[in-house]
Amino acid sequence: MINLLFACVLGYAFGSIPFGLIITNAAGLGDVRKIGSGNIGATNVLRTGNKKLALFTLIADALKGTIPVLIAAHFWGLNSDIAAAFGAMAGHTFPIWLKFKGGKGVATFIGVLFGLYWPLGVLFLGAWLLTALLFRYSSLAALVATFLQPLLAMILGLDRLVMPLAILVIVIWFMHRANIMRLLTHNESKISFAKKV
Repeated sequence: MINLLFACVLGYAFGSIPFGLIITNAAGLGDVRKIGSGNIGATNVLRTGNKKLALFTLIADALKGTIPVLIAAHFWGLNSDIAAAFGAMAGHTFPIWLKFKGGKGVATFIGVLFGLYWPLGVLFLGAWLLTALLFRYSSLAALVATFLQPLLAMILGLDRLVMPLAILVIVIWFMHRANIMRLLTHNESKISFAKKV
């Protein structure tokens, strides 16, 4: 039990690092929480107009999930990786340093998937990309891709991951409740794949 606690604390420590805020401040773009959705994730960083910083934020937020999961699995054994995953997701969405107002958890969830069982991470990216290309909604793509993960875990025989992933999906959907309402009312912003001239 103590190992699970260590793993969870480790995950939270990694997850609570607000890379979106740190990166935009370091680049001289100010506080990312004061633009767009006020979120610290990669999607809101993209609203600064700097795609490279948004990509950097996405990768950093994903690694917040992968690294503690791998460390926990290596040092503390079975199920400590799941504890680290929960910690990382809690840290990202509810960071103590930002008065528990963090990101929506998608990038960190991707990182968690790669840490727990990397094919799930690949399948997530495939589902996200296909949905985004078909419907051009980033939020819808994230919702669809996350929803599929417990089902895919069940199909792949990863029984120990089914319930933990289902819980994390519920958290992510809760964090996207405003996006869901905008999707239902057709007010959600679409992704533009066209190059600006």
